[in-house]
Amino acid sequence: MKKLMTAIVAALSLNIAFAGELEGVKYDDKVKVGGVDLVANGAGVRSKFGKRYVAVLYLAATSNNASAILSSKGPKRVVLNLLKDGDGKTFAKAFAGGMEDNSTEAEMAALKDRVKTFKDIMISMGEASAGSKVMVEWIPEKGTVVTVNGAQKGKEIPGEDFFKAVLKIWLGEDPVQDDLKAALLGKS
Repeated sequence: MKKLMTAIVAALSLNIAFAGELEGVKYDDKVKVGGVDLVANGAGVRSKFGKRYVAVLYLAATSNNASAILSSKGPKRVVLNLLKDGDGKTFAKAFAGGMEDNSTEAEMAALKDRVKTFKDIMISMGEASAGSKVMVEWIPEKGTVVTVNGAQKGKEIPGEDFFKAVLKIWLGEDPVQDDLKAALLGKS
Protein backbone atom coordinates (compact mmCIF):
# COMPACT_ATOMS: atom_id res chain seq x y z
CA MET A 1 0.00 0.00 0.00
CA LYS A 2 2.84 2.37 0.87
CA LYS A 3 4.44 1.75 -2.56
CA LEU A 4 1.12 2.46 -4.27
CA MET A 5 0.72 5.76 -2.41
CA THR A 6 4.30 6.74 -3.28
CA ALA A 7 3.63 5.97 -6.96
CA ILE A 8 0.40 8.02 -6.91
CA VAL A 9 2.14 10.99 -5.28
CA ALA A 10 4.99 10.76 -7.81
CA ALA A 11 2.54 10.63 -10.72
CA LEU A 12 0.59 13.59 -9.40
CA SER A 13 3.75 15.62 -8.91
CA LEU A 14 4.72 14.94 -12.53
CA ASN A 15 1.34 16.27 -13.65
CA ILE A 16 1.84 19.39 -11.56
CA ALA A 17 5.35 19.99 -12.93
CA PHE A 18 4.25 20.13 -16.57
CA ALA A 19 1.57 22.28 -18.16
CA GLY A 20 1.35 19.92 -21.05
CA GLU A 21 2.92 17.93 -23.76
CA LEU A 22 2.93 18.64 -27.45
CA GLU A 23 4.63 16.49 -30.09
CA GLY A 24 6.40 14.62 -27.29
CA VAL A 25 7.77 17.84 -25.79
CA LYS A 26 6.88 18.38 -22.14
CA TYR A 27 6.85 21.98 -20.96
CA ASP A 28 6.57 23.58 -17.56
CA ASP A 29 3.42 25.35 -16.51
CA LYS A 30 5.42 27.90 -14.50
CA VAL A 31 8.93 29.33 -14.83
CA LYS A 32 10.86 32.11 -13.14
CA VAL A 33 12.44 34.85 -15.28
CA GLY A 34 14.26 37.79 -13.73
CA GLY A 35 12.91 36.80 -10.32
CA VAL A 36 9.29 36.90 -11.57
CA ASP A 37 6.95 33.91 -11.82
CA LEU A 38 5.60 33.39 -15.33
CA VAL A 39 2.92 30.99 -16.57
CA ALA A 40 2.58 29.14 -19.85
CA ASN A 41 0.22 31.20 -21.99
CA GLY A 42 0.08 28.79 -24.90
CA ALA A 43 2.02 26.31 -26.97
CA GLY A 44 1.97 25.39 -30.63
CA VAL A 45 3.88 23.78 -33.46
CA ARG A 46 5.74 25.61 -36.22
CA SER A 47 5.18 23.65 -39.42
CA LYS A 48 7.11 24.52 -42.53
CA PHE A 49 8.36 21.65 -44.64
CA GLY A 50 7.35 19.42 -41.74
CA LYS A 51 7.13 20.11 -38.03
CA ARG A 52 10.07 22.34 -37.06
CA TYR A 53 9.61 23.23 -33.38
CA VAL A 54 7.23 23.46 -30.46
CA ALA A 55 6.97 27.04 -29.22
CA VAL A 56 5.81 27.96 -25.71
CA LEU A 57 5.05 31.52 -24.60
CA TYR A 58 5.42 32.47 -20.92
CA LEU A 59 3.90 35.63 -19.41
CA ALA A 60 3.20 37.06 -15.96
CA ALA A 61 -0.54 36.53 -16.54
CA THR A 62 -2.35 34.67 -19.29
CA SER A 63 -3.84 36.68 -22.13
CA ASN A 64 -5.39 35.89 -25.50
CA ASN A 65 -4.88 39.45 -26.76
CA ALA A 66 -1.75 39.88 -28.87
CA SER A 67 -1.77 43.69 -28.62
CA ALA A 68 -2.05 43.55 -24.84
CA ILE A 69 0.83 41.06 -24.64
CA LEU A 70 3.03 43.15 -26.93
CA SER A 71 2.45 46.27 -24.84
CA SER A 72 2.69 44.54 -21.45
CA LYS A 73 5.65 45.26 -19.20
CA GLY A 74 7.79 42.81 -17.32
CA PRO A 75 9.69 39.60 -18.12
CA LYS A 76 8.57 37.27 -20.88
CA ARG A 77 9.94 34.07 -22.40
CA VAL A 78 9.56 32.22 -25.68
CA VAL A 79 10.92 28.66 -25.77
CA LEU A 80 11.52 26.83 -29.04
CA ASN A 81 11.92 23.08 -28.64
CA LEU A 82 13.41 21.82 -31.90
CA LEU A 83 11.72 18.85 -33.51
CA LYS A 84 14.17 18.76 -36.44
CA ASP A 85 17.82 19.56 -36.80
CA GLY A 86 18.44 23.17 -37.73
CA ASP A 87 21.23 25.66 -38.03
CA GLY A 88 21.90 29.15 -36.78
CA LYS A 89 21.99 30.73 -40.24
CA THR A 90 18.48 29.51 -40.97
CA PHE A 91 17.22 30.81 -37.61
CA ALA A 92 18.97 34.16 -38.15
CA LYS A 93 17.36 34.62 -41.56
CA ALA A 94 13.92 33.50 -40.41
CA PHE A 95 13.91 35.65 -37.26
CA ALA A 96 15.12 38.76 -39.08
CA GLY A 97 12.51 38.20 -41.80
CA GLY A 98 9.75 37.78 -39.22
CA MET A 99 10.75 41.01 -37.49
CA GLU A 100 10.85 42.84 -40.81
CA ASP A 101 7.43 41.48 -41.83
CA ASN A 102 5.88 42.92 -38.66
CA SER A 103 7.73 46.23 -38.26
CA THR A 104 7.66 49.53 -40.07
CA GLU A 105 10.71 50.80 -41.95
CA ALA A 106 11.31 53.33 -39.16
CA GLU A 107 11.13 50.60 -36.50
CA MET A 108 13.55 48.41 -38.45
CA ALA A 109 15.94 51.33 -38.91
CA ALA A 110 15.94 51.88 -35.13
CA LEU A 111 16.55 48.15 -34.57
CA LYS A 112 19.16 47.65 -37.31
CA ASP A 113 22.27 47.22 -35.12
CA ARG A 114 20.43 45.08 -32.57
CA VAL A 115 18.95 42.86 -35.31
CA LYS A 116 22.52 42.31 -36.56
CA THR A 117 23.62 41.39 -33.03
CA PHE A 118 20.69 38.98 -32.75
CA LYS A 119 21.49 37.40 -36.11
CA ASP A 120 25.12 36.99 -35.05
CA ILE A 121 23.97 35.25 -31.86
CA MET A 122 21.75 32.89 -33.84
CA ILE A 123 24.53 32.12 -36.34
CA SER A 124 26.95 31.43 -33.47
CA MET A 125 24.77 28.59 -32.23
CA GLY A 126 25.81 26.62 -35.33
CA GLU A 127 24.07 23.31 -35.87
CA ALA A 128 21.25 22.59 -33.45
CA SER A 129 19.96 19.06 -33.26
CA ALA A 130 16.41 17.92 -32.70
CA GLY A 131 15.71 18.08 -28.98
CA SER A 132 17.62 21.35 -28.54
CA LYS A 133 15.92 24.14 -26.61
CA VAL A 134 16.29 27.78 -27.69
CA MET A 135 15.00 30.40 -25.24
CA VAL A 136 14.54 34.08 -25.97
CA GLU A 137 13.74 36.07 -22.82
CA TRP A 138 13.01 39.67 -21.99
CA ILE A 139 14.54 40.51 -18.60
CA PRO A 140 13.96 44.23 -17.94
CA GLU A 141 17.20 44.70 -15.95
CA LYS A 142 19.28 43.00 -18.66
CA GLY A 143 17.54 43.06 -22.04
CA THR A 144 16.85 40.25 -24.48
CA VAL A 145 18.78 37.10 -23.52
CA VAL A 146 19.21 34.09 -25.81
CA THR A 147 20.09 30.68 -24.40
CA VAL A 148 20.57 27.39 -26.19
CA ASN A 149 20.31 24.25 -24.08
CA GLY A 150 20.78 26.33 -20.94
CA ALA A 151 23.90 28.23 -22.07
CA GLN A 152 23.64 31.95 -22.81
CA LYS A 153 24.70 32.85 -26.34
CA GLY A 154 26.18 36.27 -26.99
CA LYS A 155 25.50 39.37 -24.96
CA GLU A 156 22.19 40.80 -23.82
CA ILE A 157 20.42 42.99 -26.38
CA PRO A 158 19.03 46.21 -24.85
CA GLY A 159 15.63 47.76 -25.43
CA GLU A 160 12.13 46.51 -24.85
CA ASP A 161 11.32 47.63 -28.41
CA PHE A 162 13.68 44.95 -29.66
CA PHE A 163 12.01 42.14 -27.69
CA LYS A 164 8.62 43.40 -28.86
CA ALA A 165 9.85 43.05 -32.46
CA VAL A 166 10.96 39.49 -31.69
CA LEU A 167 7.54 38.62 -30.20
CA LYS A 168 5.85 40.00 -33.31
CA ILE A 169 7.42 37.13 -35.26
CA TRP A 170 4.70 34.97 -33.72
CA LEU A 171 2.15 37.52 -32.44
CA GLY A 172 2.29 40.33 -35.02
CA GLU A 173 -0.17 41.25 -37.76
CA ASP A 174 1.76 39.03 -40.21
CA PRO A 175 2.87 36.16 -37.97
CA VAL A 176 5.10 33.35 -39.13
CA GLN A 177 2.06 31.03 -38.91
CA ASP A 178 -1.55 31.95 -38.07
CA ASP A 179 -2.44 28.77 -36.18
CA LEU A 180 0.80 29.01 -34.18
CA LYS A 181 -0.18 32.57 -33.18
CA ALA A 182 -3.60 31.30 -32.06
CA ALA A 183 -1.97 28.49 -30.08
CA LEU A 184 0.47 30.83 -28.30
CA LEU A 185 -2.49 33.04 -27.43
CA GLY A 186 -4.16 30.00 -25.84
CA LYS A 187 -6.94 29.98 -28.45
CA SER A 188 -6.48 26.42 -29.66
